[in-house]
Amino acid sequence: MRTAKDSSPEAPNSINRKSVSGIYRIWRWTLLFVGIGVIAGLGAVVFNYLTQLGSHVFLDWMAGYRPPPPPGEPHLLPVTQTPFNRWVLLILPAFGGLLSGWIVFTFAPEAEGHGTDAAIKAYHCDRGFIRSRVPIVKLIASAITLTTGGSGGREGPIAQTGAGFGSFLATRLGLSDRQRRIMMAAGVGAGIGSIFRAPLAGALFAAEVLYRDPELESEVVIPAGVSSVIAYCIFCMVFGWGSLFRSPDFTFRNPLELGPYTVLALVLVALGAFYVKCFYGVVHLSHQLKIPNHFKPAIGGLCTGIIGFFWPETLSFGYGFIQQAFNLQLTVPFLVILAIGKIFTTSFSIGSGGSGGVFGPSMVIGGAMGGAVGLIFHQIMPGVVTSPGAYVLVGMAGFFTSVSNTPISTIIIVSEMTGSYHLLLPSLLVCSVTYMASRSWTIFQNQVKSRIDSPAHAGEFFVDILQTIKVENLMDRVRQVTSIPQDMTFSDFKTYFAQTEQHYFPVVDFNGRLSSIFSINDVRAVLFSMEIEPLVVMKDIGTSDIIATTPSEDLNTVLQKFTTKNIDSLPVVQEEDPRVLIGMLSRREVIAYYNEQIQKAKTVSDT
Repeated sequence: MRTAKDSSPEAPNSINRKSVSGIYRIWRWTLLFVGIGVIAGLGAVVFNYLTQLGSHVFLDWMAGYRPPPPPGEPHLLPVTQTPFNRWVLLILPAFGGLLSGWIVFTFAPEAEGHGTDAAIKAYHCDRGFIRSRVPIVKLIASAITLTTGGSGGREGPIAQTGAGFGSFLATRLGLSDRQRRIMMAAGVGAGIGSIFRAPLAGALFAAEVLYRDPELESEVVIPAGVSSVIAYCIFCMVFGWGSLFRSPDFTFRNPLELGPYTVLALVLVALGAFYVKCFYGVVHLSHQLKIPNHFKPAIGGLCTGIIGFFWPETLSFGYGFIQQAFNLQLTVPFLVILAIGKIFTTSFSIGSGGSGGVFGPSMVIGGAMGGAVGLIFHQIMPGVVTSPGAYVLVGMAGFFTSVSNTPISTIIIVSEMTGSYHLLLPSLLVCSVTYMASRSWTIFQNQVKSRIDSPAHAGEFFVDILQTIKVENLMDRVRQVTSIPQDMTFSDFKTYFAQTEQHYFPVVDFNGRLSSIFSINDVRAVLFSMEIEPLVVMKDIGTSDIIATTPSEDLNTVLQKFTTKNIDSLPVVQEEDPRVLIGMLSRREVIAYYNEQIQKAKTVSDT
């Protein structure tokens, strides 16, 4: 026989085992996220070397074109003495497109375009799975595209590199689809955080960019934060600490300046809509061309080269021009041409099937247009707009928000890239306006509206899904029933009851307004009492404590009413007058409708 003394040690032993198991899991996951950060950071280092080397060979040595670098990324190799040659610059993007197109469409066709959108698609639709060859192909093809004059960003290749390693590691360890998605997203955050020296924004971006609504994938934030910090440290240990840009000490002190900032937001909304339409217009035209995919990036590169022949500043990265805009070294016409031209060169370079990101060009486009608007307002009202360079920074944040639906992480990433946190207030205003006005388009077409709409979460949100569905969505399933007059005798009801399959009977008064309700179970007591049957009218059987619903009520509340009262059907009444009956809604129809929505979500996920 066991005594209390014998059994008591099991509780602390059990707690100790659970504690040890929990600590082991924490350390295991931490090491995995650190590993993802290491690989993403090393990938960013390698890619930065590749782009520096490629730019030195193709743009500097061959074409004599030397765009100014940002302060945080000076040239690693000495500048050549090659004179500037526009004709070489005309051909280089086409050559780069031909070479990168052959690499991508031969070895990994999914590496075309901007890598961040491909990572978003993998998260939602492909169980977080990315082929192991994709990151390598993406790095090489993107380096060729960008260093031969193609307009694009570095974040796409690095994001896909980190995501690819996270996916590979999760697959090799036999982890679940959910865990693979988290590790893949952590890789995205690590790539963004390292290449732009913005670790906090990288973590937030990886969680926010998945959805169009202002929603974060909460389970991604901490893993992406760990990986992003590690990747950032590795990158900075090689290339130096500090931000990508050096912005002056901008401040916001005059509330009247919110007017010009609002105008800037509206300009950025229009520009963002044009950018998305132009980009996916090129994508559509590219898909319509009846030629092998390998050659399409070369055609896009040729179009890019033609623009670059006249405006070389629209080629490649263009970050150095943003620094010059901060320092008020550029004119309004130059900035406008830079912004518009960059839209076209990016669309041709990436939309035709080339490889690169869209975040980097968006920073240049938004910063250039912001600088132009700032200079114009400085000329009109110099006493209000005293620092037109501040509009460059705010324009960068506002424009990318208008095309990506990521207001929170964009505000942070621009602040980290510039080392300036003094313009958070106007940035918040501009990003809020551009976000609200730009909900109908996005440069990331694989974004979904919210977690409920993601195939990755299909079936996980029973209550959440029910709360988004209203009774009005099921009005075609609301049955019209016969109402029973309250003065109908029970004898007359028996005659009607024998001819109907109705189970619930609303009772109405002399004006046809709902007064009570009863079910077939409520009539049994009278059915076998012949002596009281002649004395009973139907208002005596029905209950006036009516549990009803309205068209605006959500199905979660409706199901709670079904369960609480253990009933199978509810009267649907008007919003304005709860005594006017619309019809009856059954529990079976509600559950059937929910199952149909789940099946639709599953079908989307499978396709």
